[in-house]
Amino acid sequence: MKKAIVTGASGGIGEGISLLLLKLGFFVIGVSRKIPDIENENFIHFSVDLSDAKESIKLSDKLKKEDIFILINCAGFGRFEPHEELSYKTIIEMSFLNLTAPMLLTNAVLKKLKTNDGYLININSIEAIKASKFAGVYSATKAGLKAFGDSLFEETRKSGLSITNINPDMTQSGFYDELRFETSKKEDEKLLCSDIADAVEHILTMRKGAVVSEYTIRSLKFGIAKKRFN
Repeated sequence: MKKAIVTGASGGIGEGISLLLLKLGFFVIGVSRKIPDIENENFIHFSVDLSDAKESIKLSDKLKKEDIFILINCAGFGRFEPHEELSYKTIIEMSFLNLTAPMLLTNAVLKKLKTNDGYLININSIEAIKASKFAGVYSATKAGLKAFGDSLFEETRKSGLSITNINPDMTQSGFYDELRFETSKKEDEKLLCSDIADAVEHILTMRKGAVVSEYTIRSLKFGIAKKRFN
């Protein structure tokens, strides 16, 4: 049974992708701080804080021993404030979780991914390809992850490894739990986690000689909802 790693597997897009991979017959290693609500004999969980350098390096060393076919870098978080109002801690943790940790994990399993003619999929953000106010650090990390994937695509083209950057627009998930805004309530003004999972299924079921190197998914209409605080 082929093995897949999904970071951020405890909820949202990462959980949706993990469930899809299990349905497709993969053995899934889920990585997240919280324990996912996934009960399947082909799923195991590694409890890791990927914003912490020591924990990320420890996990990377462990994964070097695994025979990995798919790596999906999905874990991430964003804070959207004027840049001068962000704390040093937030800047460091966002940069590490969104960009450094995926590069470390990819470094650890890249040889196996190439040998197995596998898949590397980075779940970026629409912010990787556009500029928005109050999103300087978040956009920089996502644009950096996209650039990393693009570079690796060129670097590994002599192998059978397929590399894709997925850039989703606002997706209904726990991502917005601690933010001042959230996705619209209207179905055509937001994405669902299942939309991103569908994109992953499309990537995995395409003819191996063809690669969608960049996959941007947007809601049909634009919508955003500001939260009301008492």
